[in-house]
Amino acid sequence: MKDELLSMAEEDQQILQELVDSGELGTTEYHPRMREVHEKNNIRIKEIINRYGWPGISLVGKEGSKAAWLIVQHAVLDTGFMDECLPLLKAATVQGEAEGWCVAYLQDRVLAKSDKPQIYGTQHDIDENGVAHPLPMEDPQRVDILRKELGLEPLSAATRRIQERHNATMANRIKNG
Repeated sequence: MKDELLSMAEEDQQILQELVDSGELGTTEYHPRMREVHEKNNIRIKEIINRYGWPGISLVGKEGSKAAWLIVQHAVLDTGFMDECLPLLKAATVQGEAEGWCVAYLQDRVLAKSDKPQIYGTQHDIDENGVAHPLPMEDPQRVDILRKELGLEPLSAATRRIQERHNATMANRIKNG
């Protein structure tokens, strides 16, 4: 199962990188190639979680557990499923079976998809001027404290990293015409 999870996550990231490199990412609402990978991964990760529960570190190793998180994090076609996975991931984290930062990203993604303020500032948007900014947060004054508790970098560093990635994507899009 570990190898399968790693393969699923690798395909997700490979298609994402190909779309970035070709300048196609962001040219459509939800790129059909990315959607196809997510649909296929959604079906399989649901089967795995229904059978085994959250794929924790003792079952699939640290990288396998991280791959499971990535697949669920990208299950944007089924935010209800993402929400159902959140308590499983939180419990796995408490038991040392998953990393805390994974909870931050999934929690924020679920909240953002529900038009609610995020807690950890992991979800960003790019405005019409091409500037990255975090989506609304529940408590912006405490966000860096909360992020640090889960092993995340300060929000300003994350925003800078997202901005740099966006700039590179736009440069690729221009380069590839």
